Amino acid sequence: MTSRSTTVLRPRLGATVALALAGALAAGCGGGSASDDTASTSPSPSTSGSSSTGASASPSTSPSGSATTPSSDGGPQIDVSACVRQKADSLSEEQAIGQLVMVAFDTAASRTALDGLIADEHVGNVIYLGGWDGAARVKETSAHLQDQATQAATAGIPLLLAADQEGGEVRQLRGEGFTKVPSAKAQAQMSPSALTAAAKGWAGELKAVGINVNLAPVTDTVPTDIGRNNEPIGKYARQYGSDPATVTKASTAFLKGMIEGGVMGTVKHFPGLGRVEKNTDFNTSGITDSVATPKDPFLAPFSAGVKAGAGLVMVSSARYPGLDATKTQAMFSKPIITDLLRGRLGYEGVVITDDINAKAVRSIPAAERATRYIEAGGDILLTGDAASVPGMIDALGAKARADEEFANQLETSVLRVVALKERMGLISCG
Repeated sequence: MTSRSTTVLRPRLGATVALALAGALAAGCGGGSASDDTASTSPSPSTSGSSSTGASASPSTSPSGSATTPSSDGGPQIDVSACVRQKADSLSEEQAIGQLVMVAFDTAASRTALDGLIADEHVGNVIYLGGWDGAARVKETSAHLQDQATQAATAGIPLLLAADQEGGEVRQLRGEGFTKVPSAKAQAQMSPSALTAAAKGWAGELKAVGINVNLAPVTDTVPTDIGRNNEPIGKYARQYGSDPATVTKASTAFLKGMIEGGVMGTVKHFPGLGRVEKNTDFNTSGITDSVATPKDPFLAPFSAGVKAGAGLVMVSSARYPGLDATKTQAMFSKPIITDLLRGRLGYEGVVITDDINAKAVRSIPAAERATRYIEAGGDILLTGDAASVPGMIDALGAKARADEEFANQLETSVLRVVALKERMGLISCG
C-alpha cells in the first residue's frame, strides 16, 4: 500500500460522523509510557471457547480532560482530546489500520515471531494465547514486544498486550508469579468488595509483567436448564451465574478491581453466548440464540459493565435472529453492534471481535471478514491466525480508498483505539 496520512485515508463526507466518546474513552493526555508486557488447560486456543493485558497509569473510569476537536478537513467529528486527534492524524494509512488488529502470540512461538508483523504490517496489539508459564518469561516477552512499537512501526504508540485471565480453566498466564484465579462461579460466591479487592491484586500481577488488557470478565448468563450443555461457557463454569442480577454483581466487581489495579477490562461475549449449544470456535451449527431480543434481560450485565468503565466489549460470532432478522453473525451485524450496543446500550468505546478466525466465520474470506466487521461498527480485529493479517490489512486499506463512508468508519475506529490508549496512560503528547 502507498503510505498516506489518515487525512488522505478519510475522504470528505457531506454528513460527518457524530459520536460522543467522552464518557467511555476520554481522559487527560497522560504522561504514561509503554509498560515492561485459552490457556493450555482451557477449552480452546481462541477467545470464544477459552476466551481470550500494564499501563503506567491506571485506566480511568470517568471523563477527564476530553475536548471536542473537529477535524478541519471534513473527517469525523468526534469528542476526543486534542492529544488523540494529534496522534491519529500523525499515523500513516498502514499505521492507522494496524491499530485495528490484535494478533495472537502462541506460547510455543519464538520471542521474535511477531516482530515482522509489527514492523511490516504495523500491527498495534497482541494477545497471549496457548498458556504462558512464569512471570519472568511473560515480562521479558512483553518488554520485547513493546520495543517493537517504534516510530516507524506504530508511530511510537505502545501496544495493547492482552490475555485471557478469567480464572478457573481459562488462564493464559500461570506458574510462578500468577495466582491460580478461581472460576467465575467460585468468584461469584465472594462479596462484591472482596472480589474487587482480589481482582485488583490479580491485575497487579498482570501489570507487573506488562499485560495492560484482560479480556475478562465474562458477562454471559447461562440459564440453569442449560448449564453444562452450553459448550462455550457453562461446560467450563465460566459464567458468574444463571441469572442476570448475579452475573451483573460479580462481573462488575471483578471489572472494577481490574481497572483499579491498572489493567483494562473487557466484557464479553456480546450479546451473550449463554443460550447457544455449541462453541463458535469449532462449529458452524448449534450457534444460534433464538431467544434474545433488544429487551433481553441477559443484556443487563453488559450494560452494567459499560457503565462501570469497561474499555472494550467483545462481540461474539453466534447468530441472534431476534436481534438481526438476516441471521448474520453478531460480529458482522450492524443491528447488533451499531444499533443495539452503541445505540440502545449507549456504548461509545472499543468493540473487539472474538477470534475472527473461528470456524463459525471461516467460510467467509478473511478480507471480507475484516471489511464487514468495520462496516458493522466494530473496531479491533482479533485473530488467532497471523497469516491472515496482511490480507485483512490490505482489504481495509483498499476499501477505504474506494469508499468514502467506509473510510470515515475506519478512521472513527482508529480514533476509538487511540483514545483508549490515551485513557490507559499509554500515550502522551507532551
